[in-house]
Amino acid sequence: MTIFPPDPDFAALRLELARLRAAKGWSYDELAARSGLARRTLIEIEQGRTIGTLKTWHALAHALNTPFDELFATLCNGHELPEKADG
Repeated sequence: MTIFPPDPDFAALRLELARLRAAKGWSYDELAARSGLARRTLIEIEQGRTIGTLKTWHALAHALNTPFDELFATLCNGHELPEKADG
């Protein structure tokens, strides 16, 4: 039997991006300047028109001084995070 993972909560990820940007008091222009991304890209991500690439989210995490894994943990809203394997 195949067990599929739950769907990621992209809306929660977008909301977290908007929350982090607002908490710093940054406009789209400020975040664009700090991340090296286009203002239009940021707007499209926050408004749900695009998901963005891994490279985009990596740049955003660095610009916002937020650990990448914490930012992406929002994708698991509504379900449990996968457990770490014993090693």
